[in-house]
Formats: sequence, C-alpha cells, structure tokens
Amino acid sequence: MLLAQATPGSFDTLLQQLGNGIAMGSVYALIAVGYTMVYGVLQLINFAHGEVYMLGAYYSYWPARWLGYVPDAGEKPSVPLYIVGLLFVAAMSACALTGMLIERLAYRPLRKASRLAALITAIGVSLLLQNLAQMAFSADPRGYPQLVQQTSVQLGPIALANTKLIIIAVAAIMMTGLHLFVQHTRPGSAMRAVSFDMRTARLMGVNVNRTIAMTFAIGSIMAAVAGMLVAMDQPRLTPMMGLMAGLKAFVAAVLGGIGSIPGAALGGLLLGVLEALVGWQKPEYTEAVAFAVLIVVLLVKPTGLLGKTGREKV
Repeated sequence: MLLAQATPGSFDTLLQQLGNGIAMGSVYALIAVGYTMVYGVLQLINFAHGEVYMLGAYYSYWPARWLGYVPDAGEKPSVPLYIVGLLFVAAMSACALTGMLIERLAYRPLRKASRLAALITAIGVSLLLQNLAQMAFSADPRGYPQLVQQTSVQLGPIALANTKLIIIAVAAIMMTGLHLFVQHTRPGSAMRAVSFDMRTARLMGVNVNRTIAMTFAIGSIMAAVAGMLVAMDQPRLTPMMGLMAGLKAFVAAVLGGIGSIPGAALGGLLLGVLEALVGWQKPEYTEAVAFAVLIVVLLVKPTGLLGKTGREKV
C-alpha cells in the first residue's frame, strides 16, 4: 500500500498524503491503461490484468535474486542504473509474452462468442493465474530486493520518498509515450482502425490478430512497469497483490472513461487523490473509496469523464 498512514485530521500531513496519492494514482493509471486498451479494441474487460501486474513484480524479482542483489541485515547496496534498466526490460518482455499468450489461448477462440462467455473466461484466467502464482512462488510474502536506496526528498513543505517520485516520473513518461505511439505511428493507427471497425480494418489490409496481440502486449508492459515500481517502493510481494490493485485500476478506467487512454491517466490520478483525502480524515475508509466512486460514476455518468458514446475507444 503506497499511501502513508498519517494522523487523521492533521492538516500538516495533508500535502504529504496528496503526494502519496499522486504516486498511488500513477500506479492505477499504468494498470488502467491495459483495461482501457483491450476494451477499446475488443469491447472486453480483461479481469486477468491485475494478475499481469502481479507477475510483473515477480518476473523482476527473480533476475534480481540471480544477480545477487538481496541485502543482508543492515546492508544497503547501490545497484547500477543499467542493472535496474535491464530488470525493467526483462519484466516488461515476460509480461508482454504473458499477455499475448492469454489473448491467444483464452480470448481469441471466444472472439465471436457472447460477451458473457468472454467475461466468465476473464474471471477464470484471473483465478488460474492467482493459483499458478501460489504454486510457483508460494503463498508466503517475499521481500523484494533493494534496487534503490530509499531517501526522503524535500519539495517545499512536502517530504516524499524518492521511490514515489520515481513512480510519478516513470508513469508520466510511459503514459505520454503511449499516447504519442497510438496517435502518431502506423501500429497505433492500426489499433485505432481495429477499435473503430474491425471488419473494415481487415478489408483495408490491417492484420487484426497481430494488432490485438500487440494491444495485449502493450497493456501488459504498462502493468509490468507498475508492478516493479510498487515492489521497489513497498518491497512485499504476494500472489494476491494484483487482486485489489486490479479492481481499483478498473474503477480508475471507468472513472476516466474506459476506452480512453487520457481518461485512464486522469481516472487513476483522481482515484489516488480521493483515497489520499479520505485517508487524511478517515484512514479506515480508504479501501472503500474506489467502490463508492464506481457506484457514483455508473449512476451519474456511465461513460466516464472523458468517455465517448461512439465506437472509437483508443
């Protein structure tokens, strides 16, 4: 959990909580992108996406172990930046392959089936990945190897951990890069074409299967980045860590307008800030914020803040 436990009602901690909320919201945004991209292309809610986030943390854990960066008591190693970068690439690549495998084996055979069948399959894949992770990694929590020594950075009246600043910066770069990729590249144009009309896109020469697989891969990469960033900030991994994070990211996608990449970013940040504000006064109600937001959005504005009623979603 990224939100710091502040003294309830203390105004001195409000800015601190907001900073933590922006960091948490950045994580929600990274995960929400996977939901919104898959829905934009396939009109499918991929409820297994939270488990891809969990696997991203585990995929980067094992290379770190093999490289020997597991601190002993009192030891605070400094890992070269390029090692951290290689771990990111390894986790991102493994999650991309996992996402494409899920699409190929679970969702592609049901592409012409009812939405209910695809939804049930998504829930089944989520449960399968949770149990496979418990078999492979055990249900016991694991301490994530220390890649970055945590320090406090003073930003005016706010003191934030450097890992939270890394989360915010990396999330901003990834979200901006993804938006530019979708809007200004040929593969991005193919994604938008498939989102608008899959049959017409196929007649125009777009490889639909390849484009959908790429969509799953990109969404999984964003989830992998989120998983590793959270592991660096809060070094405790469990096979169930993707359950609540995935649900909250789904709420963030609905809040921003599921199918809209800018909407996913906005929804994630707003949800993180709302949790921070509630946690400032009533920490015990923090976990309920996302579900209250979901109910309100569905009642007041089902399309979300930046959602569209048309078919173009990406």
